Amino acid sequence: MAFSSATTLEPSKYDRLIAAAQEVPPAITIVAHPCDETSLRGALEAAQHRLIVPVLIGPEAKLRKVAAEAELDLKACEIIDAPHSHAAAAKAVALIREGKGELLMKGSLHTDELMREVTASATGLRTERRISHVFVMDVPGHADTLFITDAAINIFPDLDVKRDIVQNAIDLWVTIGLGEPRVAIVSAVETVTTKIPSTLDAAALCKMAERGQITGGLLDGPLAFDNAISPEAARIKGLNSPVAGRAQIIVVPDLEAGNMLAKNLTFLAHADAAGIVLGARVPIILTSRADTVRSRLASCAVATLYATARRRSTQVAA
Repeated sequence: MAFSSATTLEPSKYDRLIAAAQEVPPAITIVAHPCDETSLRGALEAAQHRLIVPVLIGPEAKLRKVAAEAELDLKACEIIDAPHSHAAAAKAVALIREGKGELLMKGSLHTDELMREVTASATGLRTERRISHVFVMDVPGHADTLFITDAAINIFPDLDVKRDIVQNAIDLWVTIGLGEPRVAIVSAVETVTTKIPSTLDAAALCKMAERGQITGGLLDGPLAFDNAISPEAARIKGLNSPVAGRAQIIVVPDLEAGNMLAKNLTFLAHADAAGIVLGARVPIILTSRADTVRSRLASCAVATLYATARRRSTQVAA
């Protein structure tokens, strides 16, 4: 379902994503080690909203104990027993490789533990594309859904990795029905200077887009964050492009910058931040204990929309 992301009217940006995902079949989702109330409840709430069909992997006795203590109903869920978190992560990845699920969802284990199995060279879920993370943000008072990438996986990406980070984010934006994105490659300034290497990368990425090495979006950079987001700031700086002041995807120089930006928006602007990992064989839903219910549901909604579009494209190709 295609819909405009740029509106200030209710329902909210997340509500529209969730409603769109409810119009397609829920994706079978392998949930790795949801052994605390937050992660288990998140998977079950997403199932109740018809966003996913969860398959729970973990110590069955512990899962049932957590469910009983939190008064959660597991009757409709398939449970696959695994003795501990590492085994649960390995089994979850194996099931995805066997075609038993369209999505992978992180439970209460640490992100590194899950991603270690995902990125294993022989048994993981790698593709030719670099794996990267996207925050899908609903910022109060801001008209557009806002993507921030990469703020969770790639610490100091080089130019080749940044190309995949940009392409992953564009592909997600387009695939879930948001249209052609405006992509800002941000730095501290909007001029190219050898003193700030990220401005050189930004300029190179824009040239790569001109030459067809990045497709599907409108790129501009380097841009400082203010003149990427604010039309007035862009006007004052004399920046005239389809992206400046109206960016929808923010590509940050490194993980530190992205993580701080996303958390600033979350805790100071009261934004919701859904999270998804791209570039693996299937989308990976990453949630944290600090996420709101709406953020968890939005993460599942975005992943299901993406998985559905991929499924349909595969069927057409076949």
